[in-house]
This record gives sequence, C-alpha cells and structure tokens, in this order.
Amino acid sequence: MDPLVRVAIGAQRILAQGAALALSLGTAGVLVFEYSRGRLSMLSWGLLALLGLSALRRVHLRYRVLHPVAPLRREAELGTHLAVLSYALIGSLPGGFEGPLQGLAYVLAMWSAAFLARPALAATLTLTCLLEVLLCLYATDLDTSAIAVRVALLGVFAGLNLLVFRSEIARVRRLSHEKVESELARMREAARSFRLLDSGRSAADLGSSPSSSRADDEERMVHSSVDHLQLTLRFMLELLRSSCGLKTAALLWLDDRGARLYLREASSAVTQLLNGPFSAKDGLFAAALETKRPITLSGEKAKARMPLYAEPQDIECVCAIPLVAGGSTVGVLLADLERGSQLDERVKAMLMDAARFILRSVENERSFLQLERSKSDQGKLYRAADLLAAARSEEEVIRAGVESARLFARFDFAAVTLHHRSNNTHEICAVSGEGADDLVGTVFGHNTGLVSMVVQNRHALPYRGILQKSHVLFQPGLKTPEMPSAIVLPLMVHNNALGALLLGSSTPFAFSEDVRPLLEVLARHLAVSLANARMMKRLEELATTDGLTGLLNKRALTETARQKILSAKRFNRPISLIIGDIDHFKRVNDNYGHDVGDQVIRGFGDVLHRGKRETDSVGRFGGEEFVLVCEETDAAGAELVAERIRQELQAKEFATPQGTLQVTCSLGVATFPVAGTDWESLFKATDEALYVSKRQGRNQVSVWSPA
Repeated sequence: MDPLVRVAIGAQRILAQGAALALSLGTAGVLVFEYSRGRLSMLSWGLLALLGLSALRRVHLRYRVLHPVAPLRREAELGTHLAVLSYALIGSLPGGFEGPLQGLAYVLAMWSAAFLARPALAATLTLTCLLEVLLCLYATDLDTSAIAVRVALLGVFAGLNLLVFRSEIARVRRLSHEKVESELARMREAARSFRLLDSGRSAADLGSSPSSSRADDEERMVHSSVDHLQLTLRFMLELLRSSCGLKTAALLWLDDRGARLYLREASSAVTQLLNGPFSAKDGLFAAALETKRPITLSGEKAKARMPLYAEPQDIECVCAIPLVAGGSTVGVLLADLERGSQLDERVKAMLMDAARFILRSVENERSFLQLERSKSDQGKLYRAADLLAAARSEEEVIRAGVESARLFARFDFAAVTLHHRSNNTHEICAVSGEGADDLVGTVFGHNTGLVSMVVQNRHALPYRGILQKSHVLFQPGLKTPEMPSAIVLPLMVHNNALGALLLGSSTPFAFSEDVRPLLEVLARHLAVSLANARMMKRLEELATTDGLTGLLNKRALTETARQKILSAKRFNRPISLIIGDIDHFKRVNDNYGHDVGDQVIRGFGDVLHRGKRETDSVGRFGGEEFVLVCEETDAAGAELVAERIRQELQAKEFATPQGTLQVTCSLGVATFPVAGTDWESLFKATDEALYVSKRQGRNQVSVWSPA
C-alpha cells in the first residue's frame, strides 16, 4: 500500500477514534466560557444535544448489546460525556453551582468509581475536577478554600466507592461466575459420563474451545440432552422408589477410566447423600461390576456396604445391579430397603427392568444427539452452499467461503491461495487477519511449505491441525502471525487442486477431528464455486471482447457507447467518437499474409488502447476498423487524440519475413450533440468524416462539420 494512503488512513482512524473525546472537551470549554458570562447560547445547547445523543449511543452499546464488555475508549467517552452533561444540568437549575443539586457531581463520581475501568475513571475524574475548579472560579463567588473542599469531596466519594462498592460488585460477579462455571462443570461431567460427546471431543474441550457457531450449537445441544436425560432418570427413580417401597434408589456411573463411581441421580428418603467418588475396585460395587450380576446383601453387611449415607442408617438389605452396555459395565443401579421390608422377586424384577430402561434412555439420547449434530451440520453446509452459489465473482466467492468457514470453526487468520499450473507458482489472492496488506498479491514458487505440499498431495495439513514452529506456511522468510493451530485445505475440482484455503487460530486445538471433515467439504464447495466464477468471467470476456485484440467487440462497444451518450445527454456534456481504419490493409494481407495482417491489427489496437483515458472505451468494430468513445471531450480535444494515434501508428514498425513494415491509418471524428444526438446518427457522422479522410488521400484526421 502507498505510504501516503497509509498515513491518510491512519489519520482518519485517529480522528474517528478521538472525535467523541474532542466533543467532550470542546463542549466543556464552551460551557466554562459561557457560564462565566452568565448564560448559554444556541451553540452551547446544540453541542449539549449532540453530546446527549452520543452519550445515549454509548449507554446502549454498554448495556443493551449481547457483549457488554466495552473498550476503554468507549468507557472514557461515556464518563466524560456524563460529566459535561451533569455540570450543564447543575448550572441550568435554580441555585446553579452553589445550589443543593451540586451533589449530582458526587453521584457521578460514585458511579464512575463503581463501574468504569480505572483508565476511564481517571479521565472522567480529571475532567470532573477541572470543570469543578473552572466553573467555581468563573461562575460563582466561592473562595479558593471552598473550591478545594469540593474537589477533595469528589476524591473522597470516588475513593470510598472504589474501595467498598466496587469490591462488593466484584465479589458478586465472582460468585455468579463461579456458580455458572459450577453448573457448566456439572453438565460437562454428566456429558462425559453418559458419553454424549464425540470420541474426538471431550467435555472439557467443549467448555474451553473458542466460540464459534458450531461450538455454541454443540454446547446447547449437549446441555439440552443432559437436562432431558437427568429429568427422565430422576422421574424413573422417584417412580421406582415409591412403587417398591425403597429407602433410596440411586444411579452411579463409572468415570472414563472405570476406576471410580459418581452419583448421577437419586431418589431417597434421606435428605443428604454423598456424591462420591466411590471406589469401583472393592466392596459391593466391585462384586457387581466384576460378576456383571446383581448382588444383594442383608443385615449388618448391608449397613456396612452402603456408602451413600453420610450418617448410619437402619437398613434391612441393599441390592446393586450392574449396568452392562455392549459387554462393558458402565454403572450401577443401587437400591436399599428399611428394616422390616423384604426384597422379593417382584421388586428384583422391577429393578432389572429399571436398569434396562436406564441403558435404553442413555442410548436413545446419544442417538438423538448424534442426529441433532448431523442435522445442524447439514443445515450449516446448506447455508454455506447457498452463500457460495449466490457469489458471482472470484472476490465474492472467496469472501463467502471464509465467512461460511466461521460457521464451523473460530479462526483469527484466513488466506486463499491460487495455483498457476502454467509456471507452477502460487499466489496469495486474499487474506483476512494480521499482516493482510503485506501478504496479498505475494507470488511464490513451488516449495516444501504447507500450501505447496497440500496442493501437490491433495490432502489437508498439518496433522491434527497442530502448527509447529518448524512449519512454513507459504515460503521461508514470509512473515505470518504466530498460530498454534492451523489447517490448510486443498481446493479440489475434478481431482485438480486450484489452490488452498488456510485457516489459523491463536487457540490450541481449534480444528478438532469432528470439524476437519466439515471444513474439507466446505473447501470442495468453495473450489467448485471458484471454478464456476472463473468460467463465468471467461464467458463474459468471450462475449464482450474481441479475440484478436482483447478490446471490446462490436456488440459490447455499441452498448457501452449508447449508455455514454445517454449520460452525456442527461448531464449536457460533450462526447466524441473516433473511427480509425488502416490504410490499404488488403495490400498488407496480399503481400505479407494474414499472419502479418493480424499482427498489424493487434498493433493498431494496442496504439488505441494506450491512447485512451481511463473513462474512454475502445473496440474493434470489424476487420481493420476501430472505434474510440471519448467522454467529456469536444471536437478539438478528440482531434488531438486522433492525430496522436495517427502519428504513433505511422511511426510503429512491424517485423515481417520480408523486412520492416509500416502502415498508416485514416480517422474520422464527430462530437455530440453537433453531429448527432444518438448512437446511430453520431456513428454515421463519424463514418462520413472517416471517408472524407480516405477520399482526401488517407493518413489524416477529418472532423465532421455541417458543411
């Protein structure tokens, strides 16, 4: 990027970021000046209205948006805005700055100390104290000692709230955060126990992974499944206990290593039960898990082997039924009876049915969750396909592809490279993230970097998405952001790699095993859309350009000229037409051959292309005839352009097998609206001027006139 452009953009960014603070300071200065004169002018009220709207905007951003964590600059703007508005309000009320409502400034100091970040608090208090001093000096009769007391009180109010109220708010926030984290941990632990997560993704990863659309959906679905499953199991245990006369019915589940049991759900007449962990290697649980058969204990043994109670209970018998799924034990259904009750065959049968119901419920929830995952992922893929299908140009396709990738993973850096098979090079055509301006447009040869290897091998790299320090993304020496996680995906169409899609994240393990297949499918969609965009571009070029010269063809030039003439008519501006024709072109073909003739036509087209301005249009109208449309150009200006073209072609030399060849051209010029008010009449007038040049000896320029 040009250094001047960088400076201009930087200055614009600084002005945009400092405009709100400058508004606060400017309004404060105007208030001090006008309150010293005794009244506010319309300028002050206008500035205060603008400041009020700006403050409302920042209040909305702080308290109403989904992510209320405001940057320091925005908090400082809000605090300074409120400070100026508060003193404007105090000065406008009866009593002014010596009245009873002066305490509003102390309320502002208390609020700032409680809720604003410390740098923003410092800026707000500094402006508040400055306004207090200046307004008291110039708008009141208070002496220096009274002013010092008021400023000291501002500091005292702010300091006390900073120490007391702010600390209490922080404590409440911490407790709320701990409560939420505890609930999330319970949900993750239950999801891990019931194996509601994919094998490649642990419950801990679910809570700590970077936020993305898919991660949010995954957490929502897992949370919903855990809640539904726990509600079902709790109802089943309540029903089992009441119908069988049990003291306690509890479900214990094994951890991942199969060494400990944790209480998942229970229905008991005892209010306090122990949650575990309980060893699965000894006692009643070990016997049930190893034999995979129900174990029943009675009398004193039942009391000794029942580990759920914090205090001794009067128990007649206890029964432990192992939960066996796929040949492996996953938990234990535990039931006990108070003294005087009997564990008959009916109760045992109901306990066995309950165990089967538990296993079936867990398996059903796993299947349902898997279906929900598949449905969600398919919906995102359909949405991504729609976005890519709606894109027409290569730029739109790349933008839609990168935005679609955010549906499945969170990343900080993205790049798309295209492989040019003609010279076996790679071009970085789009970058999002740090260092984008320095990377876009970089061309590098085929090497041992990840992008080159992915294009060559047609497989995603690196393994498991872990980026090592030794890995080279594009080429050695090309600086890229530090990223512990990255994935490079080939853009495949019919087993050919068009390029690569690179995604990088500052979070470790951002591209897990369940995300990679989805990104690979998305990369294939992106590659097909990219190929289609290229084909569309090529078809448009074939439909609008001349195959020999690369200029506009007759149809495209006619449409362009009609639009330019309509625009000139609407805005009453001149527009000129130039028609050029190569002199004695048939002799060139007869004497030198059609290959040389084509070379001459291309040369004339190149002269015309170089001679036109950015807003002009030039095209080959047929054979050796060319048309140049010059916007906002009168007859004199068009004649100068035509004369320059004539001289340049006359001086141009063409190499042929028979030696050097030079040709000349004749040109006609006509201008709107003198020569015509539409395309047909203007073209006819220009063609007449061209034939005047031909009749008068060729190699000259003629301008149409009514005579």
